[in-house]
Amino acid sequence: MKVLRIGAILILLSVLLVIAGGAFGGRGGMQIALLIAVVLNFTSYFFSDKIALASSGAQPVTREQLPRLYQVMEGLAAKANIPVPKLYVVPDAAPNAFATGRSPSHASVAVTQGLLQIMNDDELEGVIAHELSHVRNYDILTSSIAATIAGAVTYMAQMGRWAMLFGGFGGNRDDDRGGGGFSALLMIFLAPFAALLLQLFLSRTREYAADETGVRMVGHPQGLINALEKLGAYNRRIPTTAISPSTSSLCIVKPLFGAGTLSSLFSTHPPLEDRIAALKQMTVTPLR
Repeated sequence: MKVLRIGAILILLSVLLVIAGGAFGGRGGMQIALLIAVVLNFTSYFFSDKIALASSGAQPVTREQLPRLYQVMEGLAAKANIPVPKLYVVPDAAPNAFATGRSPSHASVAVTQGLLQIMNDDELEGVIAHELSHVRNYDILTSSIAATIAGAVTYMAQMGRWAMLFGGFGGNRDDDRGGGGFSALLMIFLAPFAALLLQLFLSRTREYAADETGVRMVGHPQGLINALEKLGAYNRRIPTTAISPSTSSLCIVKPLFGAGTLSSLFSTHPPLEDRIAALKQMTVTPLR
């Protein structure tokens, strides 16, 4: 059921992109939008992990450099029955972690220096289990595709606004019979908002699912609960200096950028209080 729901959201986003292209540019715009969707999905599939790691300045680490991290990662990967991902450290005092990669065999997990400094072994295990859950469930691939398509819809709407301002809005479209211009005008404002809502719903659903799967991987929720409480406290005080806004949706908690944050209504992450409450009420069942 979860797989069908995720697939439906990705299909809706792709359809929205094509419809937006049709509204802004007629049949030609629809064909261009379809081509954009194919190219962007291809790019996300093969290069989203490299982009996320490079943009955050993540550096690969060996077992000799961080034996504690490797020990936790190898034990949990064995429980999850997936290959051990490549491990990276981000030079950032703000504690956080993210996973990236298109599949379990092409996955990487990055943690910040700040996270390694403040987490005890149980808390670190909870964080890593959460990230390995994203890997196991192919969440990074689906989230990257959703974010890419949503961004394309927003970009297309911005182009439509510029075209409208300069008088080139749909003037040669074959379906321009009075209603076409109005429908395109609606799409300019509604399409980006609809794409954002679909992306946020998918991202929030995946965070709850990763929390649940991570707890089942470890066998108890307390380590992840304590880790989320620490992350919430520290990330309200320490702005990130390395993780970019484009990568923030991959993180276990939303980083603090500068002096402020976006409203929780439009955050890619559910409120930490809600995640912690769900974990406290969770009945732990074995991971299969």
